[in-house]
Amino acid sequence: MKERKQKLKIMVSSTVYGIEELLERIYTLLTSFGYEVWMSHKGTVPVFSSRTAFDNCLQAVENCDLFLGIITTSYGSGQDPDDPLSRSITHHEILKAIELKKPRWLLAHENVVFARTLLNNLGYSGKNGRKKLKLKKTPVFTDLRILDLYEEATIDHEAPKTVPLAERRGNWVQKFRSDIDGSIFVSSQFFRYQEVEEFIRDNFQSGNPLPKKNGGNK
Repeated sequence: MKERKQKLKIMVSSTVYGIEELLERIYTLLTSFGYEVWMSHKGTVPVFSSRTAFDNCLQAVENCDLFLGIITTSYGSGQDPDDPLSRSITHHEILKAIELKKPRWLLAHENVVFARTLLNNLGYSGKNGRKKLKLKKTPVFTDLRILDLYEEATIDHEAPKTVPLAERRGNWVQKFRSDIDGSIFVSSQFFRYQEVEEFIRDNFQSGNPLPKKNGGNK
C-alpha cells in the first residue's frame, strides 16, 4: 500500500478577539489548499496534558513547517499581570518563529502601523521612546506592547544601527485593513501548494534559513 504523503503543517498564531471571521476564512482557505492547519481558534493545535498551554503553543511553533502570524490591536492573553515585562502567548509564538528562522508570513492590522507612525512622529519612537508615555493602553489598543511586537517582526528594533534596511531578511509584514485584505494575502501566498513545498525544501530543509531573495520591509 502506497504511503500517504504528509501534508505541510502551518501554524496560525494570533489573538482571536475581533478577527474571528478572518480566522474562519483563513482556516477554510488553507485546508482547501491542502495544508494541515494548526490554529487554537479551531482547536487543531496539538495538545498534550503533560504540558502547559504555553508549552503546547511553543512546541507547535517548533514542529510546524510554516508559520503565519497575525498582529492585531488586541495583545492577547498569557502574560503575568504582576510582571509588566511578561509577554502574551501570541507575542512569544511570533518571537519563537523568528528565533527558529521558520519560513514565516506575517500580517499586521493597519491601525497597528498607523499608531506606530503617529507615535514616532510625536517623539515616542521605539520601545524606549514609548516608555515615556503614561498611557499603557487605549480604547483601540489593549496594550502598547503590540507595537514592540510589530517592530520585532519587521526587524526594526535592530535597525538601522546593526541591520541596514537593504540587508534585513525575513522582515516582510503585510498591512491589512479588512478580512478581505487578509484573505487575499493568504490566498496569494499559499494557494500554489507545490511551489510552497519546493520553496521550503530548497531554502529551509537544505540548511539555508532564509531565501537569497526576500521581500522588503513594510
